[in-house]
Amino acid sequence: MTHTLPVMTDPLRPLQDQVVLVTGGGSGLGAEICRVLSAAGARVVAADLRDEPLARLGDEIREAGGELHGMLLDVRDAQAAQELTERVMREFGRLDVLINNAGTDVTLPVEELTLEDFDRVLQVNLRGPFVMAKAALPLMKQQGRGYIVNIVSTAAKRAWANASAYHASKWGLLGLSHALHVEGRPHRVKVTALLAGGMRTPFILERFPDTPLENLQDPRNVAETIRFLLTQPGETVIPELMVIPMTETSWP
Repeated sequence: MTHTLPVMTDPLRPLQDQVVLVTGGGSGLGAEICRVLSAAGARVVAADLRDEPLARLGDEIREAGGELHGMLLDVRDAQAAQELTERVMREFGRLDVLINNAGTDVTLPVEELTLEDFDRVLQVNLRGPFVMAKAALPLMKQQGRGYIVNIVSTAAKRAWANASAYHASKWGLLGLSHALHVEGRPHRVKVTALLAGGMRTPFILERFPDTPLENLQDPRNVAETIRFLLTQPGETVIPELMVIPMTETSWP
């Protein structure tokens, strides 16, 4: 009987050479995900609407010894999403991980929220992850493995005022994540809905500057949680995980 030795990985760089695509990767949580995963050895592709944050982040990560490639993307554009995933395959030969992080919100009561605002929030937060997964899933199935992480929110578990579009998008994204999980498992493609509580990022602080910082968590903690997910054994998948501050006010 022959025995196959286990593949040994560097414990400090457990994602060595894995190709990771992060949407909304230029700032906030997305940038922190890029920092953490590149430090773990991943070849990170950060997609964002703007050049400047990507350029700054790329310089920072490369100076630290990591690898980051910035690419422009509007996740609402299905054709652009398809072309970007094809470009990743051409340039890197594989796509191991897709992290659907891009998100937006319009904080208004229902009677003041325009149809255009509502549509834009759903297009970014729900349609975007769908078109990205639709482009990435066939590639991962061909590889026989892959991982999709959807950044959801505690807004997918309860509701508060002036966030109807955001709630609709995040409740929908939670359902989409579980549907993708069911479809991906037979092909060894993992899917996780990561429900993140409030973070000290511009997404909250620019809209709600009076939010007590002690009620928010460091986005690095959420990025480290993603690193944890990606380093689980191949035979294990975590379909849903919540990570919140100790003093989270949007969850009991």
